[in-house]
Amino acid sequence: MEKDNIAVGLDIGTTKIVAMIGKKNEYGKLEILGIGKSKSLGVARGVVNNITQTIQSIQQAIVEAENNSGYKIKDVVVGIAGQHIRSIQHTDYISRNNPEEVIGENDIQLLIDQVNKLAMLPGEEIIHVLPQEFKIDGQSEIKEPIGMYGGRLESSFHVVVGQASSIRNVGRCIQSSGIELSGLTLEPLASADAVLSQEEKEAGVALIDIGGGTTDLAIFKDGIIRHTAVIPFGGNVITEDIKEGCSIIEKQAELLKIKFGSAWPGENKDNEIVSIPGLRGREPKEISLKNLSKIIHARVVEIVEQVFAEIKAYGHEDPRKKLIAGIVLTGGGAQLKHIKQLVEYITGMDTRIGYPNEHLAGNSGEEISSPLFATAVGLVMNSIENSTQSAVRMEFVNEQPKVVYRNVVPQAQQQMQQQVQLRYEVEENYVERAETFDEPREIRNNVSKEESTETKIRRSFFDRYVDKIKDFLDNAE
Repeated sequence: MEKDNIAVGLDIGTTKIVAMIGKKNEYGKLEILGIGKSKSLGVARGVVNNITQTIQSIQQAIVEAENNSGYKIKDVVVGIAGQHIRSIQHTDYISRNNPEEVIGENDIQLLIDQVNKLAMLPGEEIIHVLPQEFKIDGQSEIKEPIGMYGGRLESSFHVVVGQASSIRNVGRCIQSSGIELSGLTLEPLASADAVLSQEEKEAGVALIDIGGGTTDLAIFKDGIIRHTAVIPFGGNVITEDIKEGCSIIEKQAELLKIKFGSAWPGENKDNEIVSIPGLRGREPKEISLKNLSKIIHARVVEIVEQVFAEIKAYGHEDPRKKLIAGIVLTGGGAQLKHIKQLVEYITGMDTRIGYPNEHLAGNSGEEISSPLFATAVGLVMNSIENSTQSAVRMEFVNEQPKVVYRNVVPQAQQQMQQQVQLRYEVEENYVERAETFDEPREIRNNVSKEESTETKIRRSFFDRYVDKIKDFLDNAE
């Protein structure tokens, strides 16, 4: 029997970190085995700015995914974005020694390796080298050169470049979390795999992934990636505007945006008002939904116009580069009410909301099918393509439970171990006292059950203590 290829994707976003474990079922669809989420601490606009907090958030998401799935994660494919990402177009060629031999994968790899040696700006590193169209001995517009004859093999490339330090910081966070990094993928490419159909990529489509800290763009035409860009604005700046404009705290601003927010101000009447609880000892605050929508509308228009400027830079007004399939919106920001209509109004292009459910198995939950998890689903699909066995089934052994201290500094770990030992001594003394002295009958009866009392006390104690550790780690700054 063929062993299941268990794949793991890790989406390190500005607002959330998602670890997703999945495999392909017998129908070729993606079956999600487990998912873990945590609030993203230490990431701003897609870039790690606090290593310790990011490690804690990653570990929290990993542990939750492992507990939900019953699999132990070994390595992950990670999505990368951020304002440091840029893309360039490059053309390169190789001269083959023997034109009488057919072109093989080795020749294409030789050409890709040559592009990988390109001199970048100081501090930059190549993330992806994506071949577009090939040319053999002057014959152009060749999509699949393997098996053809020729002496000069030429290709145009889409090269994605990022800051080396940012990439290494992500790698360090992964390794410090106790797992390996098996691959790095540009987030808009992962999202595109999850929500776009091959027909859309052929016809021409722009994928806009509106995240918490960044808005990512990927343009496809004739089934080939043509343009990528990362705009350093996302859902967080909308929340920040609401916070400032309505003079409320960030948590309330986020809830207002999700529950009552709209990108189209004309939808709300002047007398529609929502009451926000005041801070301690203060009166509740009344906020007009029309004003709320105006604040959201202004910022969304700014984001969409910047993305549209990138689409124009690609040259979509050229009839040969026309994006017939229009725009696909995905990411958490795509869930904002009336955003589809606003994007259509600004760009004049057909727009739809992209859900990753096309590639998911039929029994997947509604939450996983949300645009919020498009990038994570795409990363799992990418991991499956790499054919890596990224997770193994946990073997449950009937032994004394152990408390695992993840992301706890050595001094705190030592103090916790001392507390565990102290509590053991207290509980053991209690058992001896209950059996020795003339305690009330109820206590003696509870102690003298068939199952060892010591085992029961220790088990319930560990349950309580593990919960306390979880709370401690959740609240750790």
